[in-house]
Amino acid sequence: MDKYLIVGLGNPGDEYAETRHNTGYMVLDAFAKASNIVFEDRRYGFVAETSLKGRKVVLLKPTTYMNLSGNAVRYWMQKENIEQDRLLVIVDEIALPLGSFRLKGSGSNGGHNGLGHIQQLIGQQYARLRMGIGNEFARGQQIDWVLGRYDEEELKILQPAIDKAVEIIKSFVLAGLDITMNQYNHQGKAVHN
Repeated sequence: MDKYLIVGLGNPGDEYAETRHNTGYMVLDAFAKASNIVFEDRRYGFVAETSLKGRKVVLLKPTTYMNLSGNAVRYWMQKENIEQDRLLVIVDEIALPLGSFRLKGSGSNGGHNGLGHIQQLIGQQYARLRMGIGNEFARGQQIDWVLGRYDEEELKILQPAIDKAVEIIKSFVLAGLDITMNQYNHQGKAVHN
């Protein structure tokens, strides 16, 4: 059976809920809700499983804290015997405006400590969906920004991107990376009314 690992990066604990750095968690929560599945507390993360047209999909929200995310990703890839080209990591991205997104097949970690640790352990060749969180912070305030909570207005801007991300996960599993990038990346521009 074809297996896919979909990872949403974030930090465990109520104090991090709905923070910008937990946007990956929020996407997986939305996917799980739409799929009527629930996460269980397992080794290195919260894990939920479903299948799409006969393909097994493992959802992982690492509980290792962001800068050790690679431990969880590597463990679940090995445990489930999942190939690297069947891995999709969803991550917050300050270089993109809020409400936008970009799907890529490989690349640098862009200074993101979660991606940085994954890269150390498995390399750069894996798909990642970067969810824009904007960068309206003063110099030296980046940590406060990414660990800050979304307000109601921001969540309204983010929600369509989260909905789109749920579609992207399905497309990645069913149609593959290239088709999914072609179909969705042009839709990833933030829409501001």
